[in-house]
Amino acid sequence: MDNNLLIVLLLSFTVMVMIKIPIAYALGLSSMIVMVMLKIPLTSAINNMYSSVNNFSLLAVPLFMFLAQLMDKGGITDKLFEICDAFVGHIRGGLGHVNVLISLLFGHLSGSAQADAAGIGSMLIPAMKKAGYDPGFSVAITACSSTLGVIIPPSVLLVVYGAMSGTSIGALFIAGFVPGFMIAIAQCIYTYYRAVKYNYPRGAKHTWKQRAKALYGGIPVILLPVIILGGTSSGFFTATESAAISCFYALILMFGVYKTYSVKELPNIFVKTALDFSLSMFAVSAAGITGWLIAYLNAPQMIANAILSITNSYIGVYVLLILFLLFIGTFLSPITAIIIFLPIIQQLGKVVNINDVHLGLVVVLTLSLGMVTPPYGSCLMITSQIGEISIPSAFKSVLPIIGLTVGIILIGVIFPELFLFLPRMVVPMAFPS
Repeated sequence: MDNNLLIVLLLSFTVMVMIKIPIAYALGLSSMIVMVMLKIPLTSAINNMYSSVNNFSLLAVPLFMFLAQLMDKGGITDKLFEICDAFVGHIRGGLGHVNVLISLLFGHLSGSAQADAAGIGSMLIPAMKKAGYDPGFSVAITACSSTLGVIIPPSVLLVVYGAMSGTSIGALFIAGFVPGFMIAIAQCIYTYYRAVKYNYPRGAKHTWKQRAKALYGGIPVILLPVIILGGTSSGFFTATESAAISCFYALILMFGVYKTYSVKELPNIFVKTALDFSLSMFAVSAAGITGWLIAYLNAPQMIANAILSITNSYIGVYVLLILFLLFIGTFLSPITAIIIFLPIIQQLGKVVNINDVHLGLVVVLTLSLGMVTPPYGSCLMITSQIGEISIPSAFKSVLPIIGLTVGIILIGVIFPELFLFLPRMVVPMAFPS
């Protein structure tokens, strides 16, 4: 009976998505169909929707969204561009390297891949095309580097995963640094390879005096992550409290230091943040019903048993989980995928004794690739529109960079301490012996 109802749940959801019903509504409606078949009171759906969002840590999400709005429209991108161009703009394929480095910096300020793709893409993609870079590569490197925003802290995805799974958000934040920098370096190496092969240009070399001037102008912005990481990793305050303090600091920068905002603009920023947050939280609450129903139908144990019938090794289970996440990431947003499939993910982690922090990091790393793979691919859609090329053409250019990222994820799976040594040192309380 459970198997049949699980098929009804998945099939009805798939049909609704195919006929263009929004995913959040499709999740809720398909779940309620099965609940009616099970004769479960629909009040349980309301209770599960409420419990899915009734989490103090999730308050960090709208605050980081507000921070992203301030970073995106407050001239911060220009400051970061000056710093990055001063240090790496003279290397062959300079604008490509600037693209990756600015995403690395902007990502850990905004925590949003979409904000990164839109803000940086609108500035760099036209500049790269004008300088002679291939449009496909310009779009691909911008889309892929923007995903660093969900890996390098503060990451909204890491906040959601930590809040829903009970994993230390501070440890997840610290753990994101090593794979984030590894992916950034791999993207820079690929950019240099492309630049040499296709003779992409390099920018003018800056003097150390010019570099010092650019760095000095961006110091107030670069200090922002210290607030977020210092507080959360030390346990001095929570991720939500650090987000609130960061927003206050950003407002001081916008109004008192850089003076890029007027008070009249604040209501629009608040409204935009509220709308974005309400949409994402409605999806989270709808996904909460589906996730609860999947657990109720004993799907985690069934899927775990199915995977264990194929392999019971640590590497084998991890590889199958990654393949599963790559698949669902193509048509579900990462947040929705985490909420729905968290019971299955945690069950598999328990079976082969995967560390909670490592599991959360690999899940977020893998699902981040869904942002650059059709049909979901929000970052790919944003950048392909800016670059004025088709999504299939953009996806073709993205594939080699996706391959590099998957390779880094697999290295982290084979050598887990590569991802865990830093959080073990900084947040030892998250790793009880």
